[in-house]
Amino acid sequence: MRVWLPYATVAEAEARVGRRDAVDITVLEDADELAATAGEVVFAAVPNYAALEVWARLATYSLPKLQVVQLGSAGYEHMVGVVPDSVSIANAAGVHDAGTAELAVALALVSLRGLDTYARQQTTHTWASSIGRSLADRRVLIYGYGRIGAAVERRVSGFEPASIVRLARSARPEPQVHSADELASLLPDVDVVFITAPATPDTVHAFDAAALALLPDGALVVNAGRGKIIDTDAMAAEAGRLHFALDVVDPEPLPADHPLWEAPGMTIVPHVGGANDSVPVRYDRLISAQLDRLAAGEPFTNLVWGPLA
Repeated sequence: MRVWLPYATVAEAEARVGRRDAVDITVLEDADELAATAGEVVFAAVPNYAALEVWARLATYSLPKLQVVQLGSAGYEHMVGVVPDSVSIANAAGVHDAGTAELAVALALVSLRGLDTYARQQTTHTWASSIGRSLADRRVLIYGYGRIGAAVERRVSGFEPASIVRLARSARPEPQVHSADELASLLPDVDVVFITAPATPDTVHAFDAAALALLPDGALVVNAGRGKIIDTDAMAAEAGRLHFALDVVDPEPLPADHPLWEAPGMTIVPHVGGANDSVPVRYDRLISAQLDRLAAGEPFTNLVWGPLA
């Protein structure tokens, strides 16, 4: 069974994901071998970054036996409609949980404790302190309570918040998760919001002007999900009354002259939740598990779109 993997050489691939007698590896860097094996490939894994660009190159081949495209990202909406309907998409849920959750909590602490201000003061050798805000005793809401949301909760819990409320598409018990339909009723009693949801028709602009207006003065919104979940114009209008700490924005990359850069109470980092050294190791583990399943004749895991999902 032929697979295409996102490594430079077959030796590197085997060192990182192992060797199986039933699985033949072609690496994406070997154009001649890709052309020679396109009619055989059943599973193709693309890199964490530049998935669209890499897939555009792979899609120039005829791929009659391809069953699954494995992404290195948890989000997959950018590939829907690009990958043929006959091919399923597997995402990398679980690969980015720790790194994204770490960054989300770091953004909250930076904003609450004013660490960004102190970092700027260091460049001018200024010793000036202020009273920061603590994550302890804050009322926390996690919007998009999936694997990353649960990872955020595990880390936030150690900071002793007053409460943690969880929201997902559908309500469920143990632990209690509220339906996203309840967002408006919950926002007035929240101090810190963590957004960890994907961009879907249900979540895009869920935090619009009306929703943001429900948050109490001084509340913090941390977005580690997708930029389109917050209405950018509404966020700019609320900046100052509310605080925002953003790993993702709409648009991306944020233009240099965009007013969001200068908005009060705003902390922005350039979509680096997945930019950490745990991701390649965890992506290797996922690819290895998928190859084990292929060799054993078992269904693939992490299928999120297409005929096998």
